[in-house]
Amino acid sequence: MTNYLEFERTLAEIEGKAEELRAMARDNEEMDVKAEANALDKKASEILDELYAKLTPWRKCQVARHPDRPHCKDYIKALFQEYTPLAGDRNFADDHAVMGGLARLGDVPVMVIGHEKGNDTKSRIARNFGMARPEGYRKAIRLMDLADRFGLPVISLIDTPGAYPGKGAEERGQSEAIARSTEKCLQLKVPLISVIIGEGGSGGAVAFATANKLVMLEHSIYAVISPEGCASILWKDAEKMREAAEALRLTAQDLKNLGICDKIISEPKGGAHRDPIATMQSVGKALVKILDDLAKKSPSGLMHDRRQKFLDVGTKGLAA
Repeated sequence: MTNYLEFERTLAEIEGKAEELRAMARDNEEMDVKAEANALDKKASEILDELYAKLTPWRKCQVARHPDRPHCKDYIKALFQEYTPLAGDRNFADDHAVMGGLARLGDVPVMVIGHEKGNDTKSRIARNFGMARPEGYRKAIRLMDLADRFGLPVISLIDTPGAYPGKGAEERGQSEAIARSTEKCLQLKVPLISVIIGEGGSGGAVAFATANKLVMLEHSIYAVISPEGCASILWKDAEKMREAAEALRLTAQDLKNLGICDKIISEPKGGAHRDPIATMQSVGKALVKILDDLAKKSPSGLMHDRRQKFLDVGTKGLAA
């Protein structure tokens, strides 16, 4: 069953009518609804094209958060072979909002790290909706250290509304853990590629995404704060999230113009949630190509380019 977004109501009605006709025909073999159902399918396809051709930033936020988008766990299963999960920060606990381990991308051994939101109520609670605690960032630091020691490229899959802001997380040094994770990204002598597969929120995303190459899916978002949080601070009204989304310039297209995003990966018509397999295959192809390009660089060159990339942030696209 398709989960429709708020702005897809008309599309839901038309696709629903087409499915009703087909269901009636299955119950009554004498009914011929093929022509009418096909006409509805064509109309639905046209509406889908029109809706996704001109998505506003707020609508892109909704698409990026769609519950049926493929998550980190799905990408690891689809793209990586011989995945061996590694757990714990060797200090406090294992954070289930962050998953990672050794794997192979084709013939290349890599370390893969990512946020996992979960796909149903039980798993979302267990994964804390992809909001990492300090132990999640310290686990990531441990895995990046391991990758650096053995010369393994690091691939991070970003999908989080932000770091967990709870009392316990703050008591255990949330901001320090995020800062050290970001620092570790900058220190790596191996290639680091980050992919925003859904929502890249605040320092919780930056801690894994301070990379040589930042790749974003077409309808993903990446921002210092959520539109709702921004609206609450600036206007004391979370309902102004649409205006905030416009002002934040959080879309992949905006960030490409600003020089923050290096590559945009196209999504299937209607978003990644309508064809997860095709989406994951596109991400896999992009990762293979980028890894091949970065493999030609020296460790010192990788570190220099990564640092320079972030020193240059804010100097490009200012006139856009």
